[in-house]
Amino acid sequence: MGSIDLDAIVAIDVHTHAERDPSQPQDPVTAEVLAAAGQYFGGEPVQPTAQEVADYYRERRIAAVVFTVDDEAGMGRRRISNQTVLEAARANPDVLIPFASVDPHKGKLAVREARELIEAGVRGFKFHPNTQAFWPNDHAYYPLYGVIASAGLVALFHSGTTGIGAGMPGGGGVRLKYSNPMCVDDVAADFPELDIILAHPSFPWQDEALAVAVHKPNVFIDLSGWSPKYFPENLIQYTNTRLKHKMLFGSDYPLITPDRWLADFEKLPIKDEVRPLVLKDNAARLLRLP
Repeated sequence: MGSIDLDAIVAIDVHTHAERDPSQPQDPVTAEVLAAAGQYFGGEPVQPTAQEVADYYRERRIAAVVFTVDDEAGMGRRRISNQTVLEAARANPDVLIPFASVDPHKGKLAVREARELIEAGVRGFKFHPNTQAFWPNDHAYYPLYGVIASAGLVALFHSGTTGIGAGMPGGGGVRLKYSNPMCVDDVAADFPELDIILAHPSFPWQDEALAVAVHKPNVFIDLSGWSPKYFPENLIQYTNTRLKHKMLFGSDYPLITPDRWLADFEKLPIKDEVRPLVLKDNAARLLRLP
């Protein structure tokens, strides 16, 4: 797999989703969840394939970390294969950075799959404690983190509330409690060699997320899932100061487009010397891009 030419791109989006596999029929659970998420985010989100993510981002000269979410046990929806993401990344090495997703509930099988995916070339792993329905700090999942840490890769954890299930009866059965950043603080303490990204402004636990990122050298924050015009004041303050080297641009495409995110970020009172760090430099360093 090739590498990203940092001089050829203007930004790195560390949070994008491949939502569809053209070789599979549409999953009815996925369709229902995405329809509800569209109402939550104020639009009808597209459902791109991994190849379509590549085409979209190449047009914008932006590199993209792309992944699916394996939450078959927690949500009952059929997953898109990690292999599909890997194949797209191999075909588009100038723009795609592949992350994988394995359901922690699979236990030893999850560990085995993670090893195989690492050998195949993934650069990190996405976890969604809400939809995967697990406590990140449950020691039952520590062998999985150990494999990721040993490979020098990144673990990205959803944090805070989620648009998945929002507005559905009972929130679609999704429980918000699993995504308090303080649970990931335990993981960061027990695996200091594991680079961790807390995804999204972590409402209603924003202060907790900031505290964890300040305290743990191995914890970063991606700013995806929210339009920057809604960022709380403390998040902007820490982006400009103590966490300027640990904040990462992420959109949550297709739920939020990078065009919208970047336009709104431009209007924030972010220091001139901080903007390139957030948009590209911090991610390039974290992902060890040459």
